[in-house]
Amino acid sequence: MSRTGPRNPSRTRRLTTAQALVAFLARQYTERDGRRHRLISATWGIFGHGNVAGIGQALVEAGHGGNGTAYRMPYLQGRNEQAMVHAAVGYARQSGRLSAHAVTTSIGPGATNLVTGAALATINHLPVLLLPGDTFATRPADPVLQQLEVPYAGDVSVNDCLRPVSRYFDRVTRPEALIPAALQAMRVLADPAETGAVTLALPQDVQAEAYDWPEEFFAERVWRVRRPAPDTAELEAAVRAVRSARRPLIVAGGGVRHSAAEETLAAFTAATRIPVASTQAGKGALRHDHPADVGGVGHTGTATADELARTADLVIGVGTRYTDFTTASGTLFENPAVRFLNLNITGFDAHKLAALPLVADARTGLEALTSALAGRGYRIDPAYETEYTGAKEAWEEQVEASFTTPDPTARPTQTQVLGLLDTLVTEEDILINAAGSLPGDLHKLWRTRSRDQYHVEYGYSCMGYEIPAAIGVLLATQAQGHQGRPVWALVGDGTYLMNPTEIVTAVQENLPLRLLILQNHGYASIGGLSEAVGGERFGTAYRHRDPDGGFTGPPLPVDLAANAASLGMRVLRATTVDDLRKALAEARSAEGPTCVYVETETPDTVSGPPPAQAWWDVPVAETASRPAAVTAREEYDRRVAARRHHL
Repeated sequence: MSRTGPRNPSRTRRLTTAQALVAFLARQYTERDGRRHRLISATWGIFGHGNVAGIGQALVEAGHGGNGTAYRMPYLQGRNEQAMVHAAVGYARQSGRLSAHAVTTSIGPGATNLVTGAALATINHLPVLLLPGDTFATRPADPVLQQLEVPYAGDVSVNDCLRPVSRYFDRVTRPEALIPAALQAMRVLADPAETGAVTLALPQDVQAEAYDWPEEFFAERVWRVRRPAPDTAELEAAVRAVRSARRPLIVAGGGVRHSAAEETLAAFTAATRIPVASTQAGKGALRHDHPADVGGVGHTGTATADELARTADLVIGVGTRYTDFTTASGTLFENPAVRFLNLNITGFDAHKLAALPLVADARTGLEALTSALAGRGYRIDPAYETEYTGAKEAWEEQVEASFTTPDPTARPTQTQVLGLLDTLVTEEDILINAAGSLPGDLHKLWRTRSRDQYHVEYGYSCMGYEIPAAIGVLLATQAQGHQGRPVWALVGDGTYLMNPTEIVTAVQENLPLRLLILQNHGYASIGGLSEAVGGERFGTAYRHRDPDGGFTGPPLPVDLAANAASLGMRVLRATTVDDLRKALAEARSAEGPTCVYVETETPDTVSGPPPAQAWWDVPVAETASRPAAVTAREEYDRRVAARRHHL
């Protein structure tokens, strides 16, 4: 971190704590590779008694230059606190984690509504600054409205729910305590190894309290985003591991994108010909048509990538956390001799699976590894390259078959919807998804055309993420000067019903959100999983009750298209393949927020693509009286026997 501007420790400025915080935030910057970005570029807010007279009033001051505030802090109006965090996360991801948003709420339910979004941000290592109001620090009345009373501790509030899901948490109980708290908050937000949700809980009386702030607090500060290089000994061990490998496989994770290391990865594969599989967060590290790209890996991966993973003798993880979907719950990497080499900016992730660690920035580490290998003549056996390129061609035939829509008058399946979208988009389009059966279909089948086209949040897989995240992405693309990029939020009916509120925000801001609603009358993904584990699809369909008390009656007469229209969107209804093709094209060229609504055909499988190519561990009832669960447990016992610890 460096500070610019004049130094005059004797000068002060009298502001409220909230005014000082907003003025401070407006002058924080990140810098990476010589390019500067505003760290907190806007603040989302819903106001109540816990922040309206503090942060709310400070944002008014900032917007009009009051109290010497020369730097404007834009304000964004949200409708749901969780959704505001999702929007901020979408913005941060699209901004390469170099720019972020703040989110302010009142006390009580406004603050606790942040928890889900905070967990999502922290799990995905994406920066967002949370500014929840808190109860009085001075306790003039106890309890106050919305206060949680804790008999064993007087200093606990509902904001403490945010501690475990925040990378940094502080409660600012005195104005002067803001100075170290704010500096620590910026440090964590800008640190690529530590970043995530950062929470500054702000008691409502402290927000409004005035203090004589040192002028230096408001000087411009630049937080340099590091690109740490690998340790020499670790690099040499990594080179030896690669050179001795006969069937290496790269698993590219989200760290490739966060580091902007896509071109460096392509250069590494050009030199070595090592194939590249991708996690959900890493998909797009290479274009789908790159010779070394073998698609998604793990439970929702391609047959090509998963078979390579089963036979690999060296797995090179680049910026991945190795979740259970990636490792197929510890069953995917079957080769008895398999070893792991993990390039990651955090030691925690670099050491997973008893790997050789290469702790470094993804781009810097790949550059060092490429350079170190260059003079030693390493390249994989041509037969191995022929093997995986041939397998990739065979998988592409399955993709094409899943996307094919032979009858233009028929109702499309979910994968056929994706196929129609595939024919329409270019590298400019961005697709956003998070939950349901769509992430699996997309990971297996989608042909990613650019480094940032594929935006699937699967660290937390949070229903309701897509619409607000798309708003954040749109705001980021506009800030980057790309106003015309089409941004699609792909949602099923279950996800839509969780969180449609930010449609109102898209309409208010006239953002050209493309919302694609796929109506299949229930939780398709969990319905399929329920059937597989002996749950018999119980509680997963949106239907009327039957006489026996179940949910097997007619579909509920819920009109999601009418709901979206009532919130201000233009809605295009499609009932056939041909209708949908026309509606998608019309939506893509629209200038305002537009929704395409389609009811999808439900095939015998969950969503119609090729089945899962690897296992996922969801424990099945060990004892049961119903045949479905008994059969499922037998299959579970067979699968779990293949699980291993990599030591």
